[in-house]
Amino acid sequence: MNPEELELVGFWPRVGASIIDSILMAMIMLPILMAFYGEEYWFSESFVQGPVDLLVSYIFPAAAVIAFWVAKQATPGKMAISAKIVDAKTGNPPSTGQFIGRYFAYYLSTFPLGLGLLWVAFDSRKQGWHDKLAGTLVVRPKNRAGNSKTFMDGKD
Repeated sequence: MNPEELELVGFWPRVGASIIDSILMAMIMLPILMAFYGEEYWFSESFVQGPVDLLVSYIFPAAAVIAFWVAKQATPGKMAISAKIVDAKTGNPPSTGQFIGRYFAYYLSTFPLGLGLLWVAFDSRKQGWHDKLAGTLVVRPKNRAGNSKTFMDGKD
């Protein structure tokens, strides 16, 4: 798609996409965790309850998100808002390495009270810290009238 036909996706649409993804992930993960650990799962003080918890709570989400990014450049939530992740310099699909780095950079973005995630709301290119570290942008086709930022705006 031509860069002039794309707009940068801002904070609130990305929050909505994240909520969709979180609900879908919970619908998969919670029944499995409850089947293996029962109600005690919610009352334990352990960070990880056991091997199934490690697999379902940490490894599965990372693998699923990265697999969606590699296959579709988006998670189901981003697909729902017609958004895709692109390389910030070229507008092409990011490399698998960029996607893996982007996933783990989410953790860095959340440490200082979520400031790295909130950064999307204030950044001229609508990039969170995870996007900046991975060299990515979140874009979607222009479908609104008005003053939306495009892929080419603010390019270094």
